Amino acid sequence: MPRQLLKTEEKIKKKLGEHIKRGRVEVFVTLEGEGIVSRSVHIDWKALDELVHHISEIKNRYSITGDIELRDIVSREEIIHIEEIEAENEELELLVLSAVEDAGNQLVQMRRLEGSALEKDVLQHIEQLKENISSVNKLAPNVVEQYRERLQKKMAEFMDSQADEDRILTEVAFFADKADISEEIARLESHVSQFKDIVKANEPLGRKLDFLLQEMNREVNTIGSKANDSRIAREVVEMKSLLEKVKEQVQNIE
Repeated sequence: MPRQLLKTEEKIKKKLGEHIKRGRVEVFVTLEGEGIVSRSVHIDWKALDELVHHISEIKNRYSITGDIELRDIVSREEIIHIEEIEAENEELELLVLSAVEDAGNQLVQMRRLEGSALEKDVLQHIEQLKENISSVNKLAPNVVEQYRERLQKKMAEFMDSQADEDRILTEVAFFADKADISEEIARLESHVSQFKDIVKANEPLGRKLDFLLQEMNREVNTIGSKANDSRIAREVVEMKSLLEKVKEQVQNIE
């Protein structure tokens, strides 16, 4: 940021804040021309007189020859220095703020175009996620029954007789309670519904979507750990892959 615009920096930030609610923006301003800064040359005549006097005295005292060159004087900043005077320039400030406003409007327009394509892509992934959830919901009731059959078969093999039905029912009931994923599925479906509603809202939504994705990922992980079934495990892998893709896309949403 040029020094002349340091006082305008807060106004620039405020102007950008009207267009951008999330993320980081870098603004580069380049000023060209000589009319922005005026310069004034200052000469310390007293110091110059003393310098010339002392040089002459040194030459006479030590018989040193040579003339005093102009460059010997102008190179000494304590004698001659140029001061830059930055005048208040309201017109410059207005031009810069106008340029920032135009840039902000262009950014918003570009984001709308990108956002439209991004929304379509994200919702496609979410619809696929819904299909995976539906598949898990259909598979879930069979998990307990399959476990009962496996348990009954193993107990019969080890006991070499008809397995105790009461014991089997107790084990199956314990497994059913441990492997029950109905609550996780219900919450996951609710999160998906909320996600779709938020995506269609005309407001900054990146952080809300981030939060919902974290919650959905948590439910999917729980389903994967509780449901002892290879088919559900495959659905879980697909759901986690979809959530990761959506997460990457959401990073570009304000």
